[in-house]
Amino acid sequence: MSGFDIFWLFFILMTLQPLMRQRFLEAARQRMIEKIEKKRNSRVILLVHRQETMSFFGFPVMRYIDINDSEQVIRAIHMTDPDVPIDIILHTPGGLVLAALQIAKALKRHKAKTTAFVPHYAMSGGTLIALAADEIVMDEHAVLGPVDPQLGQYPAASIVKVAKEKPIDKVDDQTLILADVSEKALRQMKEQLKELLSGKYPDSKIEELAEIMSQGRWTHDYPITFEEAKKLGLPVRTDMPVEIYQLMNLFPQPLRQQPSVMYDPSPRRTSGRENLGFGKNLA
Repeated sequence: MSGFDIFWLFFILMTLQPLMRQRFLEAARQRMIEKIEKKRNSRVILLVHRQETMSFFGFPVMRYIDINDSEQVIRAIHMTDPDVPIDIILHTPGGLVLAALQIAKALKRHKAKTTAFVPHYAMSGGTLIALAADEIVMDEHAVLGPVDPQLGQYPAASIVKVAKEKPIDKVDDQTLILADVSEKALRQMKEQLKELLSGKYPDSKIEELAEIMSQGRWTHDYPITFEEAKKLGLPVRTDMPVEIYQLMNLFPQPLRQQPSVMYDPSPRRTSGRENLGFGKNLA
């Protein structure tokens, strides 16, 4: 082979390498999903949004809950018999309210037990979906988030507050329009949340939770820890299956030029403890 042929062969291999790596990852994920389903006798659905380097040039892609996600999750639920439990694994910053509500309502209507697993975080729309499940399994360090609506970059509750506190002659038309839309968004979100929580709590508790979670009590990125979720009365527990952690290891972040976190990936266990294999590369 000539040097020119070797160059082109090398170029083709380098171009295909990210695609091949992705295929290996997807195959490993599917094997782990099947392992969890067999162990729990359930349907496992993943809703995971992370950056993944998908191209030769290494550009990361940020993902959120969108209509495509809702179509795929609802299709998976439709393919599941009514008496088969559903385990949905959530790792997401949130996304479109419409898509998250579609998933949440489909999950609530499923007749068998539904469990939401949150190994790290499920904010905004992810929390909305988790609240539709019969129970939520969180890592002891995982967090949920408020589901208060946002208009662009501003919280709906804050827009309403500004419009009410300023004299009407000092408020421009655009702000008044935004305040009107914000009031509708807050009212709609509260009613939707009450519907998702119906049948799980007394009416007074449903009203309390819907008010706290959707009406701007906190900032939108406020972390609701396991302890706080428990105080709120949410059906949370922390016995996360080790297979969930192993599955999340198969969703790596793209490598940076200079890593911001470094450690020896081998587990450190006291004598007699089971090696759970959190640091293993399962791909």
